[in-house]
Amino acid sequence: MAIAVAGLSFAEQMLIMERISVETLLAEYAAGRRDFSYLDLSQADLFECNLQDINLQGSDLRLAYLAYANLSRANLQGTQLQAAELGNARLQSANLKQSVLDRANLSRSILCYANLTEASLQAANLQSADLRYSNLAAANLQAANLVGADLRQARLERANIGQCNLFRAQSVDLDGAIADEGTIFPDGHRGGSGE
Repeated sequence: MAIAVAGLSFAEQMLIMERISVETLLAEYAAGRRDFSYLDLSQADLFECNLQDINLQGSDLRLAYLAYANLSRANLQGTQLQAAELGNARLQSANLKQSVLDRANLSRSILCYANLTEASLQAANLQSADLRYSNLAAANLQAANLVGADLRQARLERANIGQCNLFRAQSVDLDGAIADEGTIFPDGHRGGSGE
């Protein structure tokens, strides 16, 4: 198994990351293994897979197909998920701290109680996502689509919501969030500060 080496950039870590096949991952998961950290699973097809409690910390899941997957309570801290397909995925109570989800599709996904602190969600699609009680503190949601998302009790302190579309988002508390003139608020208005 590849080990994360302190001080190396992500690009450098990529060079030492072990590639693992979907078949191997699923077989080893079924046999009881949960630690799949710092592995290369880019472009993996994990459609509808049940991977509750899996540890994928620091792994490369760019362009992975995870639609309808069950990743409840998964450790995805620092995971690369750029442009991943996570539509209708179950991610409740998942740890996504400092993960990179730029341009990922998370429409209709369940992210209640998820930790998204300092995560990057630039241009991500979170339309109609369930984000109740999630922690998005200091997350980068620039240009993200949150139309119709449920943000009841979600924390957005220091979150960048510039150019973000929050039209018809439910129960949003934007105190402390950083908006700009391109932010579309839940009532459809654009503009100013989210204070």
